[in-house]
Amino acid sequence: MLVLVTGATGKVGRAFVARLGREPSAPHIRVLCHNRTLPESDRLSVVKGSIADRAVCRQAMQGVTHVVHLATCKETVEDVMDVTVSGLFWLLEEFRQSADARRFVLIGGDAAVGHFFHRHPAPITEDAPHMAYPGCYALSKVLEEVMLEQYGIQYGIDWCCLRAPWIMEKDDFRYTLSFGDD
Repeated sequence: MLVLVTGATGKVGRAFVARLGREPSAPHIRVLCHNRTLPESDRLSVVKGSIADRAVCRQAMQGVTHVVHLATCKETVEDVMDVTVSGLFWLLEEFRQSADARRFVLIGGDAAVGHFFHRHPAPITEDAPHMAYPGCYALSKVLEEVMLEQYGIQYGIDWCCLRAPWIMEKDDFRYTLSFGDD
C-alpha cells in the first residue's frame, strides 16, 4: 500500500500524516508539497511541485494505491481554480488510469452545504444539497465534491468524501471571534 496525501503540511494533513506514520504496520506515505514540505524518512517521501501541473500529479501518483486529498487554498482567489479544479482533475485523471489505484478519499468541508450561512429545513446529511456561501472557499468545496462524485459515476472509481467541520488550531478562536473589547 502506498498512500498519497495532498495538503500534508496543513492543519489536518500534518496530524493525519503524523498519526498514520506512528502505526506499526503503516503503509509508505508520499506527500505532494508545494510551498512547505515535510522531512523525508524511510516511510515518507516527498514530491514537490504544483498540484495544477499534470506532470507533477503523474509523478506523485506513480504506484499509489490510496489518495487522501486535503489540498485547498482557502480564500485565495488567484489560486483556487488551479488547486480545486485543475489539481483535482489531474489527480483524478492519473488515479483512474492507474492499475494500482484502489480508493480516493476527499476530505471536504461543511462549507459545501453552507452550514452556518443558509437555513436548512432538516438536519444536514449527505443528501443535503450543495449550497456554497459567498466566497471562493465554499465554492471550491462544492466543486471538489461534485467532481469526485462524477468521476465515481463516469469511471467507477472507489471514492469517499468526508465533510470535515472547521478545524480550530492554536489561536484560531482568538483571531476569528470577538466578544467585545479585545
